[in-house]
Amino acid sequence: MSTTAIAVNATISMGAYLMTVRIIPRLREMFINANLFGRDLCKKDKPKVPESYGVIIGCVFLIVMFLFIPIPFTFDENAATDAVTGGKPSTFPHDKFVELIAALLSICCMIFLGFADDVLDLRWRHKLLLPTIATLPLLMVYYVNYNSTTVMMPNFARGLFGTSVNIGILYYIFMGSLAVFCTNAINILAGINGLEVGQSLIIAASVLLFNMIELSLGHQVESHRFSMHFMLPFLATSLALWKFNK
Repeated sequence: MSTTAIAVNATISMGAYLMTVRIIPRLREMFINANLFGRDLCKKDKPKVPESYGVIIGCVFLIVMFLFIPIPFTFDENAATDAVTGGKPSTFPHDKFVELIAALLSICCMIFLGFADDVLDLRWRHKLLLPTIATLPLLMVYYVNYNSTTVMMPNFARGLFGTSVNIGILYYIFMGSLAVFCTNAINILAGINGLEVGQSLIIAASVLLFNMIELSLGHQVESHRFSMHFMLPFLATSLALWKFNK
């Protein structure tokens, strides 16, 4: 996937930030009228604060990513249209395409879960189950494309377990559980001005920095470019939300 795709993604992300900044204040009254609001206890007059703003930035993020879907493959020589047949060549990276779609499908499920939580006030047992279900597209695509369940051992444990250990089905159980932890680790901080989205900003910026360092070193280039395609729009839309949430 070409570096040009990252540049296009960054440009679209800037547009997403500007769009989100304009949309959020315009939808404020709509959320309040729908009784989706709380009181800002950190301010003296305790004004009404709309909740469920995450669905706005989530929708903008998805729109950006939907528009971006063909871009990485447009600049990929292996995905170029065959001049003779007019179709896609046998070298087309179908595995990368499916990974992108599966990731977006999982994100759609997570956004739905967040909105459902605000509207329906879900019980904690449901919050534990639904993120696991939302990871199924990713886990199933990983199973089909790779199905590698071997994990590298840290240096202090290699004397006991060796360099790596194949943990089998436990790998998928761990990844499903990790999704539960990540979503609730963020969600549990909701209610304190700017803390929830602020943590997301720090994580996104850290991941992007790591991606850029690894790209400069030439390590796992495709994987880090793939990560940047998601992190740039996420950082942009989250920054727009933080502007109104701090």
